[in-house]
Amino acid sequence: MAKINVAKMKKQDKARYSIQEDVEARYSVFEKYGEKYFQIDTYGRSDRIEVEKSSQIIQLDKQSAKDLIKLLIKEFNIL
Repeated sequence: MAKINVAKMKKQDKARYSIQEDVEARYSVFEKYGEKYFQIDTYGRSDRIEVEKSSQIIQLDKQSAKDLIKLLIKEFNIL
């Protein structure tokens, strides 16, 4: 599980890139200690041994969500 701190995230340039295949993902929203979180669970490929077990969990708090939105707007030249 990872709670992303988008404010500290750095851009990385790689020598090679590949497009990953689509996988199932679900999201949930919950509150813990008075703070709201947005969580994305991915479930990997359909040929996994444990199909219903999440393979990646990413959590964003409100500030990280705002920072991610700003970053996506910048990188995709939205608006």
